[in-house]
Amino acid sequence: MSGDHSHIEGQSHKHKDKYKEKEHKHKDHKKDKEREKSKHGNSDHKDSSDKKHRDKEKEKLKHKDGSTDKYKDKHKEKRKEEKPHVKSELEDNSYYSPKLEKSLKRERDDNDSEFKPKKIKTENDKKAKKRKPDEVIKPTKTKNKKGEVADGKKKAKKEPEEKWKWEEERYTDGVKWKFLEHKGPVFAPPYEPLPSNVKFYYDKHMKLSPEAEEVATFFAKMLDHEYTTKEIFRKNFFKDWRKEMTAEEKAKITDLKKCNFTEMNEYFKAQSEARKAMSKEQKQKIKEDNERILQEYGFCIMDNHRERIANFRIEPPGLFRGRGDHPKMGMLKRRIRPQDIIINCSDSKHPEPPPGTRWKEVRHDNKVTWLVSWTENIQGSIKYIMLNPSSRIKGEKDWQKYETARRLKKCVDRIRAQYREDWKSKEMRIRQRAVALYFIDKLALRAGNEKEEGETADTVGCCSLRVEHIKLYPENDGQEYVVEFDFLGKDSIRYYNKVPVEKRVFKNLQLFMENKEPDDDLFDRLNTSVLNKHLQELMDGLTAKVFRTYNASITLQQQLKELTSDENIPAKILSYNRANRAVAILCNHQRAPPKTFEKSMQNLQTKIDAKRDQLSDAKRELKSAKADAKIRRDEKSKAVETKKKAVQRIEEQLMKLEVQATDREENKQIALGTSKLNYLDPRISVACKKWGIPVEKIYNKTQREKFAWAIDMADDDYEF
Repeated sequence: MSGDHSHIEGQSHKHKDKYKEKEHKHKDHKKDKEREKSKHGNSDHKDSSDKKHRDKEKEKLKHKDGSTDKYKDKHKEKRKEEKPHVKSELEDNSYYSPKLEKSLKRERDDNDSEFKPKKIKTENDKKAKKRKPDEVIKPTKTKNKKGEVADGKKKAKKEPEEKWKWEEERYTDGVKWKFLEHKGPVFAPPYEPLPSNVKFYYDKHMKLSPEAEEVATFFAKMLDHEYTTKEIFRKNFFKDWRKEMTAEEKAKITDLKKCNFTEMNEYFKAQSEARKAMSKEQKQKIKEDNERILQEYGFCIMDNHRERIANFRIEPPGLFRGRGDHPKMGMLKRRIRPQDIIINCSDSKHPEPPPGTRWKEVRHDNKVTWLVSWTENIQGSIKYIMLNPSSRIKGEKDWQKYETARRLKKCVDRIRAQYREDWKSKEMRIRQRAVALYFIDKLALRAGNEKEEGETADTVGCCSLRVEHIKLYPENDGQEYVVEFDFLGKDSIRYYNKVPVEKRVFKNLQLFMENKEPDDDLFDRLNTSVLNKHLQELMDGLTAKVFRTYNASITLQQQLKELTSDENIPAKILSYNRANRAVAILCNHQRAPPKTFEKSMQNLQTKIDAKRDQLSDAKRELKSAKADAKIRRDEKSKAVETKKKAVQRIEEQLMKLEVQATDREENKQIALGTSKLNYLDPRISVACKKWGIPVEKIYNKTQREKFAWAIDMADDDYEF
C-alpha cells in the first residue's frame, strides 16, 4: 500500500509543478478555467483522483496524437504497482500477435491507463451484445482480464484479417493452451435386450445370454451387407462371438452356417422404418434432446474461448469393417467404458465420471490438443476426442500446413534439380532415394510406412513398393519408357497407373530390379525414416505429404485458369469440379460408385427429358406469337417478349440439369471430398470469386466454418 501512496503522491507533485508553470505563464485565472472547459489542458488536472480520471477519459476521446505516449508511460509505472495476478494474466495472453498489438495499441493503452474496473465492464457489456453465441467469453471475476479478452476478440471479429493475425501467434515451447475445461465424453447407451417375440434359431429356437445376444445383433444388422458373405469376416466374427458366450452356448453353437438371424434382422428393419415414420413432434423431441446434449458436452472452454468439440460421443460397440480386404474385418469392437478413458484438462477442475466408475487417468498435458483418448482393441490404435475443425487450433494448423506447401513452391526447382543429379550417383542408396522422391513428386505417391506382417491389409506406399508392383515397358502404346504401377494403396484402394518416365529413371528401375524375386523390396536401401530425414535437410518441415499438398494445390490453380471461362455459374461450377477431379485423380482418391447411382441418374435423365419437351412447347408458342404479331404488324408485342423470356428461362434450366448430369457421371468413381478438404489450399477456392463463383457454391456451411480463416484472408488476386 505504501508503494501505491508514494506513487499517487509523486503523480500529485508532478501535476502541481506543471500547474504552477502554467500559472506563471497565464496569470488570468479565467483563461485557465476556459482552457479546462475546452478540454485542451491535460496538464491542468486537479489533485482530486476522480476528477483526474474523468478528464483523462475526455482527453482519450478528443486527442489522437501525443497523449497516447503520456498515458503509456503512466500505465507502465502503474503496472509495476499492480497486484501480481493482473500482471500475469496480461502476460499470459501470449498468443496475441505483435502485429495486432500494434493495431490495438491505442485502444488497449487507453483502457489499461485508467485501471477503472467499472468503466471496463461497461465497455465489455456493449461489445458482448454484438457477439455470436459461439464466441462467448467465459465470465471471470477478474474484470480487467475479461475486458482485455473481450477487446481483442471484438477487434478480431470487426476486422477479419486481424482475427487471423490474432491466431497466428502461438505459445512458446510447444504449449497449445493454458486453460482447458470440458465435460468429458458421452458414452454409448447400454444394450437393450430384444423383445421376447424376436427369436434366434440354431436348428431350433435358442435363448441367448445378454452378452452373446448383443454381439449377435451386430451381425444381424449387417445381414444384407456383402461383408457378411466374406469368409474372413464370418470367421473373425464367429471367433470373437464365441468369446462372449457362456460354456453351454459354446458347446451348442459350433457352426455359423446353422445360425438363423432372420427374425433379428427383420426386427431392426422394422425399427428403422418406424424411425422414418415418426411424427413431426417425435422428431422435434429427439432433436431437442440432441441439442441439449450438444450444449452440455459438445463445447469446451479453452483459454477463455468457448470452442466446439468435434466427436464428443464414444463410438458404440460393433463389428470392425475396415477398408478393402482387411484381415481383421468382422472382429468385435468392444464397448468403451470410463476405466478405458484418459481425460486431458486443466488442473483446476476435471469432468466427473459416471456414478460408481472412475477414469483410467486424468492428466494435464497442454502440449497436445486432444481432450479425451482411449485405445481401441482391434488394432491397438489410440483414438481421440478433438476440437471441431472450425476451432482456432484446428484452423491455425490448417493454415500452417498450406503455408508449408507454399514454402516448398519457392524451393521445389532446386529440389528437383538435386534429385535429377542424384540419379547418376555412384551410391545405390542415393539413387534409390532420388527415384523414390521423383515418384512422390510426379505421381503424388504416399511415402508408405513399415508395419508388422498380418496386422493390417497388404497396403504399400512408395518406399515399401515390391518388385511385383511394377512392370517396365521400353515402349508401350506409342510412348517410351513406360512404368506400370499396380498395388493396394491406403485404405486398400487399388492404385493402377501407366506412366512414361524419364530415361534415367527407367534405367535405374531396371538396375534396382536385377536379381530380385517378385516379393523383394524395390527400394531395398530405403525406408520412410531415411527419406523423411533427407526431406528435412532439403527444407524445414518437408515431408512426402507436403509434396502431395503442394502438387494438389498448384494443379487446382493451373486447371482453374485453363478451364474457367465467361460462362454462367453452373458451367463455372462444372469447371471447378473438373479442376478438383484432376487433383483427385493425381492423388488416387477413388471410390466405388454409389449404390443409388443408376437410379439417381435415371431420375435426372427423366427431368432432362421433361425439360426438353417443355422447351419445345415454349419455342412453338414463341413461333406462334411471332406469327400473330407479324399479322397485326405489332413490332413490340408483349406476348412475344414474354414467350422469349420463357424460352430463355427454360434453356437455362435445361443447361443446368445437363451440367449436373455431366458432373455426376464424371464423379461416379472419383471422391472429390478428400482433396477438397485436406489437400487443396482453400484460399484458391475462395479466390474463385474473381470469376463470379460465390464461395457458397463451393463450400457448404460446415466447410465454410472450417475454412473461416481462408475466407477472411484470401483476396480475389490470391496466388498459391
